[in-house]
Amino acid sequence: MPPKFGTSGLRGLVVELTPALVADYVQAFIAACPVGTGIWVGRDLRPSSPKIAGMVMQAATSAGIPVVDCGDVPTPALALAAMNAGAAAVMITGSHIPADRNGLKFYTPEGEITKDHETAILAALGSKTDVTPAPRGHDIAVPIAYAARYVDAFGGDALSGMTIGVYTHSTVGRDLLMHILERLGAQVIELGRSEKFIPVDTEAVDPKTREQLIAWAASHPVDAIVSLDGDGDRPLLTDATGQVVPGDVLGQITGAFLGAETAVTPVSSNTGAETIFDRVLRTKIGSPHVIAGMDCGGKVVGYEANGGFLLGFAANGLAPLMTRDAVLPLIAPLMLANGQGVAAMVKAQPARFTATGRVEDVPTDVSLAFVALLDTDLDARAAFLAGINGTEAAVDRTDGLRMTLTDGRIVHLRPSGNAPECRFYAEADSPDAAQAALTQGLTALTSELRA
Repeated sequence: MPPKFGTSGLRGLVVELTPALVADYVQAFIAACPVGTGIWVGRDLRPSSPKIAGMVMQAATSAGIPVVDCGDVPTPALALAAMNAGAAAVMITGSHIPADRNGLKFYTPEGEITKDHETAILAALGSKTDVTPAPRGHDIAVPIAYAARYVDAFGGDALSGMTIGVYTHSTVGRDLLMHILERLGAQVIELGRSEKFIPVDTEAVDPKTREQLIAWAASHPVDAIVSLDGDGDRPLLTDATGQVVPGDVLGQITGAFLGAETAVTPVSSNTGAETIFDRVLRTKIGSPHVIAGMDCGGKVVGYEANGGFLLGFAANGLAPLMTRDAVLPLIAPLMLANGQGVAAMVKAQPARFTATGRVEDVPTDVSLAFVALLDTDLDARAAFLAGINGTEAAVDRTDGLRMTLTDGRIVHLRPSGNAPECRFYAEADSPDAAQAALTQGLTALTSELRA
């Protein structure tokens, strides 16, 4: 699949992210979007990221734009620093996808690029300007400012008395996350550091990782285990037994903790939000869609099923941050759980639970064709739902195909826009029922897609 540009920026196989292609997108970004005082560049820990970062900086300086090289930093830390400097930013990351792929995320001085920006960038491809090359600089204070954001807001005793395991694997935010938790008063135990890149997907945590988290929780006296995805903009939290808390639950807990009145979240997030917030706006999947929905103003937050959280108003001493953040939706639930435990805190949430999985290594056109078949063929849809002992009550086509069943369960199929896989989401009124629907659904989906 050739490189694609859309909701998650530019994504593709490393061998296809050539200097010419990267330069074309960077120069189109410069031509189509405001860049303010320059472009700040960060990267994750993939083997290919330093080389691609060099391509980005070369393209920007050749276009006459000053560049600041921020090195290995989490995406939200880069975005925060660039916005504070009135600058644009480019993050080199493939997020949670395998190391043979990588990508670029673009930010204006206002935050993540919008869908309108995406359209303008695509229209500007091929733009080139002959100007005097601009200088490069370096900034090593990006992580310091990001840590200070949370320590200043919550104080050094916020997590006092808690022991937190940190699954560091290969996330670029691993050392910074441990530093922040310690500064907030927690005792930290590092788990599972890897110098080889591991594609951790916080939205669809694989069975092997789940087993490892449970084993760590059993062998260490932790109140919780936390982690991040590859570029540090999606969180992972478990309770004291290693059970993963779904990302959308983290979002609704964090939004309520901050006093939000409106939540903007994709159609894939669970429906517990409707009983928590005064208003819930549902969007297509992807942070640009969430950001667009947050234009409603007021005390608004946005979050996704992967746990990424966007703060749209000043709250608890925190300035708004209009990009996915993974630290806030860890700190807020941990503060609430301090003294009662993560499991008890989650149990107090509305009785709607989600489970997410995916069928990997399936060409996008195959996934799209099958979902289109289910969308248009009632008999095919009924046969598929019979495989999970369900009968259709309603259908939502906001993004993919989301089917509400007569017993209250919800199942949702969506071909990925940036990887050869098909996502499957399940929702029910108990964790076991959601997991059972996911297991049955993935079995039926795998059979159809690999037929």
